[in-house]
Amino acid sequence: MNHQQNLSPAEAYERYLSRTIADPWTRVLLEIAVPEVGEQVLDLACGTGSVARQLAPMVGKSGQVLAIDINADMLDVGRGQATPVGAAIVWQQGDAAHLDLPDDAFDLVLCQQGLQFFPDRAASVREVRRVLRHGGRSVISVWRDLDQHPLYKTLFTATADHLGVSISEVDIAFSLSEPGELWALLNDAGFQQIEIISKSLLISMPEPERFVQLSVLGAATSIPAFMSLDAVQRATLINEISEETYAAARQFQDGNRISLAMSTNIAVAYNQ
Repeated sequence: MNHQQNLSPAEAYERYLSRTIADPWTRVLLEIAVPEVGEQVLDLACGTGSVARQLAPMVGKSGQVLAIDINADMLDVGRGQATPVGAAIVWQQGDAAHLDLPDDAFDLVLCQQGLQFFPDRAASVREVRRVLRHGGRSVISVWRDLDQHPLYKTLFTATADHLGVSISEVDIAFSLSEPGELWALLNDAGFQQIEIISKSLLISMPEPERFVQLSVLGAATSIPAFMSLDAVQRATLINEISEETYAAARQFQDGNRISLAMSTNIAVAYNQ
């Protein structure tokens, strides 16, 4: 069993998925959100803190960054990363549908690739609006259709087959891909001036021979059927999926890296 398989799902997420996928997408999210110095900002479903860490220098020491996630392991890994300059990041465990926060507390709420994982999306979006000040804005990103991401479609299909579950239980990350559904969630919660922006990026990841291992391990932070496995069962499953999808992954190999296009919808909505 190699070192990467000994990593917890949260550690694998930070080392592989966060740095290679979340970080470049965070830059896109923040370009759209345009955080200002002194703003009070909530990073909802913060994971290991890609958004929070890039945001802190932008709002400065006079601003506030609150990073909330339901997964304690992800928060622990986030706390262990280098502290950025600017606003101090407050890490807090919490449920998006029941935020233990006051009304009208934030100028901006950011949620990068989190809304699709919430069991009660409608309640969570209502909570986002509740904690926003009048005139405040929310910027939310969710992946586009799995058909836009063929390598992940192959990977998740194999994972579902090996776990003996439907693909809908493992492709949660791509389960809110329809712009109309995202718009309706925000509109029904009372948001106004809702705009859905589609963006694509070419993502490049190192260690192509470990792409499947580390992608499955990192994604396991949100797959209940995978999280229930012990370390040995998890490693065995990863090896089996790696062998099955090796040929598909090779098609995206560029030298010593994997390169693939990823596409997301980003919603901007105001509380007016």
